[in-house]
Amino acid sequence: MPLPKSDYVSDVWKDGLFKNKVVFCTGGAGTICSAQVRAMVHLGADACIIGRNVEKTEKMAKDIATARPGAKVIGIGAVDVRSFDSLKRAVDRCVEELGGIDFVIAGAAGNFLASINQLSVNAFKSVIDIDILGSYNTLKATMPHLLKSAAKHKVDPETLKPASGGTGGRIIFISAAIHYTGIPFQTHVSVAKAGVDALSNNVAIEFGPLGVTSNIIAPGPIANTEGVERIFPASGRQTVTKLQPLGRFGSVRDIADATVYLFSDTGSYVSGQILVVDGASWRTSNTAVGVGLSYPDCLLSEEAVEDVKGKKRKSESKL
Repeated sequence: MPLPKSDYVSDVWKDGLFKNKVVFCTGGAGTICSAQVRAMVHLGADACIIGRNVEKTEKMAKDIATARPGAKVIGIGAVDVRSFDSLKRAVDRCVEELGGIDFVIAGAAGNFLASINQLSVNAFKSVIDIDILGSYNTLKATMPHLLKSAAKHKVDPETLKPASGGTGGRIIFISAAIHYTGIPFQTHVSVAKAGVDALSNNVAIEFGPLGVTSNIIAPGPIANTEGVERIFPASGRQTVTKLQPLGRFGSVRDIADATVYLFSDTGSYVSGQILVVDGASWRTSNTAVGVGLSYPDCLLSEEAVEDVKGKKRKSESKL
């Protein structure tokens, strides 16, 4: 059953905005990325989402396709973004079945709470590989197709209109804002996302002359997402919510709207930028993560973070 449009995209965008366009998204079965893709599909695009879990990815693709009658959405599971060959096969299938790639969302990521003392070398490497290497592999596998789309839709410097209708040749990397100030228990993610930011900036410089734009969306705490559930236990989420400058967590629609902005005509001259969508959360103190973790006592006690959703206890971890 289709989700209400208001759940994932605002009414300000014109239907058919991305007609005959294709979006490719890593991490597309996740709560945030699936909303981004769903918004694009509702507005006319076809899509290909990839993920590790076959059943989850294929099920989400079918669900996203309900956003628009006649939409084509492919879900490809068993894809590891750390493997270029694995990603390349998914990209080739996307192009073969949908005809090309105009937009890319690099959203695959890993996260859990752990202090540096608690964080093993392998666990640190795993997050770095998924976020940074995965983002780079996504870029390398899709760039030939983004370049074709960019050439087709490059804006004429005289008329300021694209050579062909619509837009294309654009990539968004999903990052975070936690590394702007530093934050305990998120060293691995902070380092990884800083690298993703640097990658996007250089893509904008190197491929801008060929018409490709590259930007970062850095979500803050977004309600009803896997990230919030892992970092903020439900028992104390109301307390954390009150600390947000706007008095609420964000919604997946906030991120989807930012995506449409960057991929449509409104973002034609926006490149090499970091669009923080967090209600100014990062400008408040970042010494508190989770609930029941008091800084610096939680670190001085040397106790491991326990009961983190999505992560095994330290004694069970194989990372």
